[in-house]
Amino acid sequence: MMDLTTEIKIPIRGQLLKKESLANYVSWRTGGPADYLYIPADLDDLSQFLSQLPAHIPLTWLGLGSNTLVRDSGVEGVVIITQGALNKLEPTTELFIRAEAGVSSAQLARHTARLGSKGLEFMAGIPGTVGGALAMNAGCFGGETWRFVKSVETINRYGEIKIRPISDFQVSYRHVVRPEQEWFVAGHFIMTPGDKEKSLHDIRELLEKRNNSQPTGTANCGSVFRNPPGNFAGRLIEECGLKGKMIGGARVSEKHANFIINESNATAADIENLIALVSTTVEQKTGVRLIPEVCVIGRF
Repeated sequence: MMDLTTEIKIPIRGQLLKKESLANYVSWRTGGPADYLYIPADLDDLSQFLSQLPAHIPLTWLGLGSNTLVRDSGVEGVVIITQGALNKLEPTTELFIRAEAGVSSAQLARHTARLGSKGLEFMAGIPGTVGGALAMNAGCFGGETWRFVKSVETINRYGEIKIRPISDFQVSYRHVVRPEQEWFVAGHFIMTPGDKEKSLHDIRELLEKRNNSQPTGTANCGSVFRNPPGNFAGRLIEECGLKGKMIGGARVSEKHANFIINESNATAADIENLIALVSTTVEQKTGVRLIPEVCVIGRF
């Protein structure tokens, strides 16, 4: 691969790192290096960087890395980190708030609650960023991200930023079809007037419920599989006797079977093989094919 440090001629303000391990940037705490990792200073800086990036170089995007498995052999091209970079969060009117892709979903939930808005409380339970929530229509506790989206901002690989209405996207359960070679850099969310104290109380209750039912505080990616229609992935996995199943250092959580934990220096291959084993076993025993929520990236 070409040396990007010589290809980028116009000064950039962000950090361009070579062969940076991605284990520190994903919640499973495992995985190989990126050929290059770019942490932009802000949205303008990201646009400047992309405008100079050769068109043939692959691009991968990461927020908090909470639903991502990075293969041990690493990721080709450039990985762009939004968390801690695209972090602006500001109301645009009394009815709408703009959140950049690197803002955590929990931060958006709390901020809108403090403004006296209701509806986005559920996002406190999503362990990722706004960009990731938009990309997969993330949800929990009965809420889904795109129900509260007015419009979004995207950027293409030439650094051009566009504001798009929701009609430009096909949105379904944990799936969003977006224009090719465009990525989310901000969302404009609907704020419905509510009661500040009630919203903050609801957030505390949701987080307590999550802590009681999920293996928080461990290295995991959140839910591994989508819930099939009329059922729950965790229930099916548990009924198949897979709680506690291990491959290498990866284990199916005994607290919630739809979570896989990096318990003991698991490799990405350990986790990927355990995902495959769970999927195959559940289909063989129940006839239900579980669809992963996890995004697996990197070289085979």
